[in-house]
Amino acid sequence: MFFLVQQVTNLRITNSKALPKPIELCEEILRSAEQKQVVQQARNVIHEIIHQKDKRLLAVVGPCSIHDLEACREYAARFAELKEELKDRLFLVMRVYFEKPRTTVGWKGLIMDPLLNGSCDIPEGLRIARSFLGEVLDLGIPTATELLDPITPQYLSDSLCWAAIGARTTESQTHRQMASGLSMPVGFKNATSGDLKAAVNGIIAATQPQTFLGITEDGLASAVTTGGNPDCQLILRGGATGPNYAPENVQMGKVALDTVKAPTSIMVDCSHANSGKDPSKQPTVLDAVMNQVADGADCIHAVMIESHLHSGTQAFPRPVEQLDYGVSITDGCISWDETEACLRKAAGIIDKARFS
Repeated sequence: MFFLVQQVTNLRITNSKALPKPIELCEEILRSAEQKQVVQQARNVIHEIIHQKDKRLLAVVGPCSIHDLEACREYAARFAELKEELKDRLFLVMRVYFEKPRTTVGWKGLIMDPLLNGSCDIPEGLRIARSFLGEVLDLGIPTATELLDPITPQYLSDSLCWAAIGARTTESQTHRQMASGLSMPVGFKNATSGDLKAAVNGIIAATQPQTFLGITEDGLASAVTTGGNPDCQLILRGGATGPNYAPENVQMGKVALDTVKAPTSIMVDCSHANSGKDPSKQPTVLDAVMNQVADGADCIHAVMIESHLHSGTQAFPRPVEQLDYGVSITDGCISWDETEACLRKAAGIIDKARFS
C-alpha cells in the first residue's frame, strides 16, 4: 500500500524574502571613523553616568517613532543645537526608534514597513534605518533605540549608543540574553503591569554571561556566548496600577537594585503610564522627578521624553500624503518648544543640585 506524503512545514507561510547578510549591509552603508567616535564616546559617557562617575543627567529624548525622515532631519538639526547648549549639565541622546511593539496589531515601525503601506519591505527598511542613523551621528548626536527583534542588532548595533528593552519584552529570555551581548548600555523597562521584578531579573540576567542562538555577520546560525553587560539601568515607566515616578517608587527601585548588587541607576520615562498616555503631562512628570533630584535623589541618572516638532499624535493608518508634518503616528509627543523649555529647566536644577 502506498501513502501520499503530505507537506508538514511552512503551511501558513505566504512569502519569505531573503535579507542581506549583516556584513553586506554594513559594508554597503559604512560607518566613518567620525561616526564611530561619536558612538564610542557616548557609550563611555553613559557608562560613567550609570556608575556615578559623571554627575550629568542622561536625557533620552525624541520622536516616539521615526516615520517621516524629513521631519526627523529637521528635529535632529534642532536637537544638535540644544545638545551643545546644555552639554555641561545634560547628556542628550536622541530617540531613533525604528521598531514598535504591538499589544495586538498595528504599524510595527520603519524597519518592518518603511513605506507605511503594509508592503513590509524589510530589507529596504534596514537600509533606511542604517542610513538615517548615520545622518544623526554626522550631527554629533548620540543615538538610542528599542531593540525588538533579536536579529536587528547585527545590522545596527555599531550605530547605537544606548538601547532599551521594552515593557512587553523585559520578561523575555531571548531579549535578556541579547542584552547580555550588546556593546552599548541598556535600560530595562518595568513590565506593563507596573511590576519591577521582571526588569530587575532582566538586569541580573543581562549582566551575566549567556549562551544562546543567534546569527553571525555572514547571516549564519550560530551559538553566541557573551561576557555579560555591566551597563544596565532600570526604567520606571508606570503600569496598569498607575504612575511609578514618585519618591516611594524610586526608592523601591533603588532597594531592588541594591539587593541584587546591580548598578543603582534609574531612568524615569516621563511618557507611557507615567503620564497616563497624555503627552501634555510629560513636563509635569519631569518637574516632579527633578524635584527629587534637587532633594538629593542620586540614583536618578536619566529621564526619557517623547518629543517631536509638533505636539500630539495623529490617526494612522491612512495615506502618507494626508499625514501632518512633524506629528507622531504612534504615541503622542510634546512639541519642540515644550522640549526646549523643560530640558533647559532640568539643566538648571542639575546645576544647582549636583554642581554647586
